[in-house]
Amino acid sequence: MIAKNVAAYLIIFISVIALLVLGKSLLIPFILGLLIWFLIVEFRTLLLKIPFIGSKLPAWFWTFASAILLFLLCGLAINVLIENIKELSKQIPNYEANIKMVNSNIDQTFGVNVFESITDYAGDFKLSKLFSPILNSISDLFSNAFMIVLYVLFLILEESVFRTKLKKVFPENKKFDDITVILEKIKTSTSNYITLKTIISLITGVASYFALVIIGVDTPIFWAFLIFLMNFIPTIGSLIGTLFPAVIALLQFGDLLHFGLVLGVVGIIQVIIGNFVEPKLMGNNLNLSPLVVILALSFWGALWGITGMILSVIITVIMVILFSQFKATKPIAIFLSEKGNI
Repeated sequence: MIAKNVAAYLIIFISVIALLVLGKSLLIPFILGLLIWFLIVEFRTLLLKIPFIGSKLPAWFWTFASAILLFLLCGLAINVLIENIKELSKQIPNYEANIKMVNSNIDQTFGVNVFESITDYAGDFKLSKLFSPILNSISDLFSNAFMIVLYVLFLILEESVFRTKLKKVFPENKKFDDITVILEKIKTSTSNYITLKTIISLITGVASYFALVIIGVDTPIFWAFLIFLMNFIPTIGSLIGTLFPAVIALLQFGDLLHFGLVLGVVGIIQVIIGNFVEPKLMGNNLNLSPLVVILALSFWGALWGITGMILSVIITVIMVILFSQFKATKPIAIFLSEKGNI
């Protein structure tokens, strides 16, 4: 009996993994569209609270107003980023030309031939290879923009009739109320996390942008956006977001001073916001074990790359909420939680 159960669970697990891998091109735009919809709902809630105006106009007006405003901001950001990516692509050959000079300076200062060691370990070193995973992820995000917008529009339309459909599926009041509570928990937890994390990441990105402009690093908007994006990745995201512009400063100026400046200033911004601002705003709302966060990061990163790493925490939060509502999966939710309280 136990062997049959284990085999059944194993088959289900393998099937889910296969579905996640094969359905990647459909699932990622849908999840991103869902997260944008959560932002729209939060923004609509704020607009409805505007004195004298919010309550006089219908909710659907504020929904579409929020969506249009958010899409316009995203469109503007995408245009600026595309220009910065083009500029960065032009500069990469210049950075590669400076590698020998940088290597010579490091060798003279520390007696270590860095790039020779990298070449021995990883083969022919090309700067374009270093940036290709991130640039590919951003390109994939832009290429899926139409699908994401389409999903958001249909989610907005579905919201108005979803409660009616749910009531027909669960005509009994108790079942309907239980399902409504579960969905409300998912909506509240997801909306809070996405909204607060976006604000925190935006503050980090803007502060880093001004720091990079003052230091004189090329394409500061692109690196600020990368820092904003990487801030959604737990634990290692802030390190990656700080290290990339620091390496670019090293290759751009050819000295360790600018490398240290970027690493120090942007690193301090990350430390201050990560250790003081973020805990004040977010508290301990996630209720996830630190080990689970790292495992989720590795798992979703292996399945969906950088996009999966960005989405790893929020997907795990939703899983904990769902698992905690059913007797069979409640033990899983307890193990995933931080202290066993769900």
